[in-house]
Amino acid sequence: MNGKFIVVEGLEGAGKSSVIGLIVKHLQEARIAVEQTREPGGTPMAEAIRECVKHDWDETVAEETELLLMYAARVQLLTNRILPALNAGQWVVGDRHDLSSQAYQGGGRGVSADTMTAISKIALNGFKPNLTLYLDVEPAIGLERARGRGELDRIEQAGLAFFERTRERYLSLAAQDDSIVVINAMQAMEDVHKDVITAVQEYLS
Repeated sequence: MNGKFIVVEGLEGAGKSSVIGLIVKHLQEARIAVEQTREPGGTPMAEAIRECVKHDWDETVAEETELLLMYAARVQLLTNRILPALNAGQWVVGDRHDLSSQAYQGGGRGVSADTMTAISKIALNGFKPNLTLYLDVEPAIGLERARGRGELDRIEQAGLAFFERTRERYLSLAAQDDSIVVINAMQAMEDVHKDVITAVQEYLS
């Protein structure tokens, strides 16, 4: 594969959308063919799964159900869009990938590490991004920003303690993986964007 896979991660309200737009523009200006994806979603079937995951069901959604739906959507996206694009020499900029499940379902929901590892291995067979930018924000700040966008979905309503566990897992995993760069998303947006471009430029060079 000649293409590269860059992923932007973070809690709700971290500013992923603006950062993704910035990266895509930067790569295009460098004459790099780029495709943009999001998780869960990105294909017709994966988008249907996204709606299923985020819907506020009038029943208990088991942690394992949520986890399996996330990976089902991820495999669809990987098979139908990410791998074909990378094999064609395109770069892909993704809004979330496997690290989200490791943090949200593994950290936030408390799904065991053995279960997370087993499902990830089956679904992804060792595939991982070339570069991940984790936009770090305190959960209380991120959730306040998210509320400003409108009504919260089922996962966004999980509560502050859930997001604190999720953030803790994000930071723990980032400390163990050199391909994950932590960006302070609590600074001014201008400074966030500056740090993001620096990280992308360092990877390009």
